Amino acid sequence: MARIEELPDDFDENINLNNAPEAPSIEELYNQHISGAGPEPNQISSKSFEEIVQDMSKTPLFMNSLDEATEDGENIMLEAIKALQHEGTKAEVAQGFKERGNEMVAEKKWSDAREFYTKGLAVLADKSEDKWDKPEDQTTEEDQRTLLTEQLHINRARCNLELKNYRSTTLDCAAALRINPSNIKAYYRSASALLALDKVLDALDVASRGSKLDPANVALKKLLDQIRARAQVKEAQDRRRLAELKTRRQEMQVLEAALKARKIVVRGSKQPPNLEDASIRLSPDPLSPTSLLEFPVMLLYPMHNQTDLIKAWAEKDAITHHLSYILPLPWDTKNEYKQSTVDCYMDTISGGLVKVGKKLTLMDALSNGKTEVVDGLVRIYVVPSSRAPQWLEEVKKKKGK
Repeated sequence: MARIEELPDDFDENINLNNAPEAPSIEELYNQHISGAGPEPNQISSKSFEEIVQDMSKTPLFMNSLDEATEDGENIMLEAIKALQHEGTKAEVAQGFKERGNEMVAEKKWSDAREFYTKGLAVLADKSEDKWDKPEDQTTEEDQRTLLTEQLHINRARCNLELKNYRSTTLDCAAALRINPSNIKAYYRSASALLALDKVLDALDVASRGSKLDPANVALKKLLDQIRARAQVKEAQDRRRLAELKTRRQEMQVLEAALKARKIVVRGSKQPPNLEDASIRLSPDPLSPTSLLEFPVMLLYPMHNQTDLIKAWAEKDAITHHLSYILPLPWDTKNEYKQSTVDCYMDTISGGLVKVGKKLTLMDALSNGKTEVVDGLVRIYVVPSSRAPQWLEEVKKKKGK
């Protein structure tokens, strides 16, 4: 980033830097070069037009950007000329930065403009006084500094708003309002930034305060209308969200009461499975205690590392009801899985396994005081009867029992 450095005390202040000599354009210099009418080849290398423009843009005469510099990041000539351009009292230097920033705003170069305004504010905030000329009238100087501080903050707020730096916008506006509580632009830009952040109530408050100070301000009126429209939308959204939360809370209370009444034990774990839209619920009416419980049930075939998920298994459905359409299994090439040749098991609260009869309803299997539902999912192990002893022995070894 370019810097502003102090001038020596013996600098000739009579030099007029504003009367710059006429200079040819970049295009003219380039045309002279390629036509042979310009400097000797040893003075200008055989570079492309873009390369020449890039090189020339690093000199103050052709500069368009604050950040153009030589390869080592420095531009001594630029630093010297910039220092000459900004000599004067502290207020005059800050005014110069403000004017240059305004020029960048006119070209919609928001980042460059913000940089100039920031430099102006840095000058005004500097505690030392010996870097700049002493003013003839200190009172006038102080008044100018105060006014410039307000203007630089409010101008930088516009740049931040255009650059979508909304929090910085509100901070600049707040700084301007501390100096001048009647600055309408500060109210407008702060409210605009708050609206962009969707802080509707804050935006409404700020815009309303500004509108009271200047009721005829058309831009502020229009902004107020936009804020109020957004406030209505948000209010409707908030009402719906609160209603949904209330309904979900009521559903959970009714569901918990239903599980408790049936003596069904449920608990969570550290790594719950992703069941997507499957969950324990009351159907058809989640708010009615007379509705039936439905559970997501995972049928596991541990001898073949296969599973089936039934998302809604009603509490009064017997295990055989679902096995009737699940079996036989498409991958069961040995025809081991038939209703008459399989046994069913469930996990117990103590960490073991219990055999459950296939004719039992799910509610019977879950309300016996031995089983539990973990992470909202019922697990039923389906094992060929002939291989059940082998599987049970393997499970015991894994669990160390």
